[in-house]
Amino acid sequence: MKAPECPPNEVTRLQTLKSLDVLDTPHEERFDRLTRMARRLFDVPIALVSLVDENRQWFKSRVGLPVSETPRDISFCGHAILGEGVFIIPDATADERFHNNPLVVDEPNIRFYAGCPLRALNGSHMGTLCIVDDKPRDPTEHDLGALKDLAAMVEQELAALQLAVLDELTQIANRRGFMTLVGHAIRMCVRQKMSASLVFFDLDKFKSINDSHGHVEGDRALVTFAKILQKTLRDSDLVARIGGDEFAALLLDTPKACALDVILRLQARLDVYNDKSVHDYTIDFSFGVVDFDPQIHADVDALLADGDAMMYECKQRKS
Repeated sequence: MKAPECPPNEVTRLQTLKSLDVLDTPHEERFDRLTRMARRLFDVPIALVSLVDENRQWFKSRVGLPVSETPRDISFCGHAILGEGVFIIPDATADERFHNNPLVVDEPNIRFYAGCPLRALNGSHMGTLCIVDDKPRDPTEHDLGALKDLAAMVEQELAALQLAVLDELTQIANRRGFMTLVGHAIRMCVRQKMSASLVFFDLDKFKSINDSHGHVEGDRALVTFAKILQKTLRDSDLVARIGGDEFAALLLDTPKACALDVILRLQARLDVYNDKSVHDYTIDFSFGVVDFDPQIHADVDALLADGDAMMYECKQRKS
C-alpha cells in the first residue's frame, strides 16, 4: 500500500478548507442530492463528497457508506487531489498502491474508484466527488464527463461557502473567515504550546484618498496593501481585511518581538512601492501587535480587541 503524498500547496489548501467552516457539520440536502444523483447515474453502491483534512478524509455527503470519515493515509481521495483530472482505479486489487489497502481488503471492499478533485476559488483541491464499486469497472469518456459535471455542481456549492468568508475586493479572508480560521489556530496553539501574535492594521489617512481621488482609487490602495501584506507574510500566517481600511494577521509560532521584525519588512516593501508610485499619495499604516495569551484571550474577539486598542494608541501618537 502507498500512502498519498501532500500537495505542494498543503498549508494554503488546509487553510482554505478550514476557512469554509464545513468540517464536521451536519448533512445538507444541497450536497446529498448530488451524491444521490451520482449513485443513481453510475449505478454504484457508494458516492461521496469527500473533504481531505490534515489526517483524515471526512465525508460532507455519503450514500452507501456507514462511516463519516477514514484516515487520510489509506484514502483514495488523498491520491485524487494530487492531480487535475479524474483519478481512476479500475481494479484496486490489481494496483500495487491499493491491493492491500484496508478499504480494499475489508469493508467496503473497494474495487473500482473514480474521484474528481473539487477546487476552491483559489484553485486548491479540497477533496473529491467520488464513486465507488465493489466490482471492477472501466468507465467510458461519457461517464467521466458526467462525473466532472456533477463535481462542478459540488464546487459551486463550496464556492458559495467560500464567498461568505472571502473579501470580494482584496480576495483575502473577511472578518467572518478570519474569526473562523483564528479560532482553529489558537486552539491548536494551546494544544501544541505554540506562540502566536496578532497584528491589527489600520491605513492612515485613507479617507483623504477616497475624498481626493475617488473610491476607485481608494479600492486600488486597499488591494495594493493586501497584496504587499500577503507577500510579506508566510503561507502559514493568517491575514484578513476585517472591515473598511482595517486588516489583521495572526502570525503562528511567532512571538511579539519577531512580529515586529515582520512589520519592519512590511514597511520597507511599502516604502519601495510609495517611492515608485505615480500617485500623489502614500500608503501608510498604524498597527498594534499583541502576544496571544490563553489566560487573557478567552476567544478571538478578546485578541482582536487588544490588537485594536494598541493600534489606536499607535495612531494617536502619530496625530
